[in-house]
Amino acid sequence: MVTEPVLRGYLLEEVLAWLLRSSGYELLSAADEEEKDPERRVLAQRNNGLAVRGRGAWHQADALGQFRYVPPFSLPVRLFVEAKFTGRNVKLPTVRNGHGVVHDVNENVVTSIRGVGPSRPRTRYRYSYAIFSTSGFSRDAQEYALAHQISLVDLSMPDFEGLRTLVSSTAKLVHVALDELPVGSRPPVHRLRGYLRDRLLRTVDAYPLFDGESPLLHPIAAGPLDHLAERLSSRQTLGLVLAFPSAPFVLGLASEKLYDFVNYAREHPTHTVHLRRLRRSASHPLWEVRSAEDPDAYAMTFSLPEQVESWILAQDEAVGSRTRWIKRSVLSTMTIYWLHGDHALTFQLRYAAAELRQ
Repeated sequence: MVTEPVLRGYLLEEVLAWLLRSSGYELLSAADEEEKDPERRVLAQRNNGLAVRGRGAWHQADALGQFRYVPPFSLPVRLFVEAKFTGRNVKLPTVRNGHGVVHDVNENVVTSIRGVGPSRPRTRYRYSYAIFSTSGFSRDAQEYALAHQISLVDLSMPDFEGLRTLVSSTAKLVHVALDELPVGSRPPVHRLRGYLRDRLLRTVDAYPLFDGESPLLHPIAAGPLDHLAERLSSRQTLGLVLAFPSAPFVLGLASEKLYDFVNYAREHPTHTVHLRRLRRSASHPLWEVRSAEDPDAYAMTFSLPEQVESWILAQDEAVGSRTRWIKRSVLSTMTIYWLHGDHALTFQLRYAAAELRQ
């Protein structure tokens, strides 16, 4: 039977898969390529989940999303998401593995397949990799991630306590429920994940082992997962969106009242914001974002791992003020995508000239 710590990580990855969709990404499954010829497919369903074809091997992808829109003069963007829910920070081997995966799949550059018929191009994609951790990242992991453009999203800051507690308590209840069931009737992990993913995203085809039907579970195991899905869908606990600055990483913006931001941004899709570093105790720096025009409209926070912030500040030693450098260069704008029905809304946050302050 799966252990409780491992189950926590699996459930967190399903939560992040849901997050991908709300941030403009469509969760992928092997069913998305069923109509392609086998030699042109880059996705496959394996016993342990979805796999992506690389140049040298197939790689497991527990959560893989494709952005709805293709950037101009670019390739379709796909994002691997890996979640770590542990009591220790993520070390270098995890980040190194992520780089190896994304490098191999991006090297899969066979542009055409020759056969009996005419040669036709194989669709190419641009893959990126993001690692989410509830306990932060080691210094070596941060430095390696920056060097190879692996995004690190730290979920250890206080604003994510509700999310961590919800996932942890759900894993505990599910694990207790599994222990009460006879050994022969305990569902495997992929069925638990499939049930939760179906409740959140209605993508039953992501787990075709269920013959197109919603994977059913014993009520004592399904109950905690139903509660988790309801809490997430109502946004009562998870106030989290992905933000994309002009930098080699993504940011996780947290808010206790996320729809305050969404409602304001729908009326002001491009607006100037104030950004300041919060002076409160934490394991790493915390920053706050507010509208410059209406500071009381919403408040969101994010964290920068220490090495990421040090990298930003070291980009130009000639700049006398760290405030001027960050404002002018790396963190001058953030783009946020929000799924509204079948349409992805785009919001851009621009930083006021003198408002990024300690």
